[in-house]
Amino acid sequence: MVMMKEVQKNSLKKLGFLALGLFLLNFASYYIYKRFDVTQDKRYTLSETTKKIVDGVDSPLIIDVFLEGNFPADFKKLQNETRQLLEEFSAYNSNITFQFVNPIEKEEERMDVMKKFFERGLMPINVTVTEKGRQSQEVVFPWAVANYGDKGAKVQLLKNMMGASTEDKVESSVQHLEYAFAEAINKITKEKQRKIAVIKGNAELDDIFIADFLKTVRDNYYIGPITLDSVAKQPNETLKALNVYDLAIIAKPREKFTEEEKQVLDQFIMKGGKTLWLIDGSTAEMESLYNETGSAIVGPTDLNLTDMFFKYGLRINPQLIKDEVGTPLKLATGNEGSESNIEPYNWKFAPFIYPASKHPIVKNTDGVKFDFASPIELLKSDIKKTVLLESSKYSKAIGLPTKVSLEMVTEQVSEKDYNNGGFLPVAVLLEGSFTSMYNNRILPFKEDKFLKKSVPTKMIVISDGDVIKNQLDKGAPIELGYDKYTSNFFGNKEFILNSVNYLLDDSGLINIRTKDVSLPMLDKVSVEENYTQTQMLTVALPIVLLGIFGFTFTYLRKKKYNR
Repeated sequence: MVMMKEVQKNSLKKLGFLALGLFLLNFASYYIYKRFDVTQDKRYTLSETTKKIVDGVDSPLIIDVFLEGNFPADFKKLQNETRQLLEEFSAYNSNITFQFVNPIEKEEERMDVMKKFFERGLMPINVTVTEKGRQSQEVVFPWAVANYGDKGAKVQLLKNMMGASTEDKVESSVQHLEYAFAEAINKITKEKQRKIAVIKGNAELDDIFIADFLKTVRDNYYIGPITLDSVAKQPNETLKALNVYDLAIIAKPREKFTEEEKQVLDQFIMKGGKTLWLIDGSTAEMESLYNETGSAIVGPTDLNLTDMFFKYGLRINPQLIKDEVGTPLKLATGNEGSESNIEPYNWKFAPFIYPASKHPIVKNTDGVKFDFASPIELLKSDIKKTVLLESSKYSKAIGLPTKVSLEMVTEQVSEKDYNNGGFLPVAVLLEGSFTSMYNNRILPFKEDKFLKKSVPTKMIVISDGDVIKNQLDKGAPIELGYDKYTSNFFGNKEFILNSVNYLLDDSGLINIRTKDVSLPMLDKVSVEENYTQTQMLTVALPIVLLGIFGFTFTYLRKKKYNR
């Protein structure tokens, strides 16, 4: 009896110490916060840039995530990764809250809700749910919306990747999550500071053809037009007006630049201005092929920029790139009238270029669609040059002038046709201190503060002006990168926006894209083939093991105290 009381006394003492320990642990955790990321790729560890952005949220920020409902395991993975990331945001700053909702859960409100989502640009996708051999179609909205006061920003959770499997899309999307949310939060919590000048005056693209880009980018930056026509009469005043901006975009000019206009752009660069050049090396246009012959003679463009680019360290060669990895082109075949068919063909003059570079501008982005691109030749200089995009192994440059015909879609080629060809740069990033093209030359106009050498700056040169061009539907602009003829999405919009963000990003936000995340994906085929065995391992086995443990523990306890 005395021994039993002693055992009870020791048990109560241990219980008291345990309770006290738990109390102290909970008390300390209220003041001391620490989360541990044990994943190999540290996917739940926020970057320092993200922490600064999240830390700057000083009032309630609410994130609604619409990735909720009945969908495949791949989407569950995306849902879980999104939840984990937002939990990190919320844990780091309690002003950030989030919720997962199914916007079309109520059947009676389904159509009205879907209509509102369409109007906001939150496009759904249809997914096939397979369960025990039965398939069903479900609508999923892979989007989130962040609201901060009277400002809002949408976040695309699932990336559009032409031809990619759902697993590949999910893994690519998870890689993109931290940047997507950090960029959205930065957009709605920070006041716009940087300014973008859209250069006009040399037959650049009309605003309606860059409308989607302008609409998107104005959420982060101020935008204004700078017309170089005024250079002829007031060159110094035009340069002064341009110097107010941080970035100049020159989108598909088709008329020559005068020496005075070039000096304005040159001195803008010398004073640290960033530039995004989208320059055609040829006169080729798809519209010129839609005639009775289905062909056109294509020549080189003459924009009077060759010497300027040469001084900066590159040359856009007067050639056309023909690439076996092309994009679809739909053409009518057969007899005219009701017997004709619309068939897709591989159009080799519209390369579909996937980024091979690991640079944050293009890392983990979808392929970009080009139209009649020209190769960029890199010259020896002190400027740092990074090839962002280049044609495939099976590509070559064709000299100009040349005849281009729609009949080329039926050409038969072999691998030997591309010997010693391929990998032709079409988008290049240049960084460093540039030398003025007017160094040791007579200036086109007198300038008191002329600079021979630039402060450190950067520019991106793309050898196709159509990369930034959106299509029109019934006279209205549609989303950049969407091809209404084939219903394919390309990565043009993401590439252009990343380029702008990199050129103007002093906070390092774009560098979040360098983060690598590796997801262990479920082998659905193996699970389907071993469904019963999988159930036994994941459901029955843990229960059996728990029962064995409980029985053994009870038996040993009785044996101990029955002595």
